[in-house]
Amino acid sequence: MHPAPLPGPPGLPPVSDEAIADAVAGLDGLDRLPVDEHVARFDAVHVALTAALASIDKV
Repeated sequence: MHPAPLPGPPGLPPVSDEAIADAVAGLDGLDRLPVDEHVARFDAVHVALTAALASIDKV
């Protein structure tokens, strides 16, 4: 059985799992930081994930 095709326009390379993993890794150790530093971490991860998503559509 073949895996289901990925959504999106054909012919575009998918965002690498490594890019997503690197972005999410920015949340590592969050439990050891003061709560007032969490927002900066979440913002950084959001920016990285937004960039990864934008690269899908070449925006």
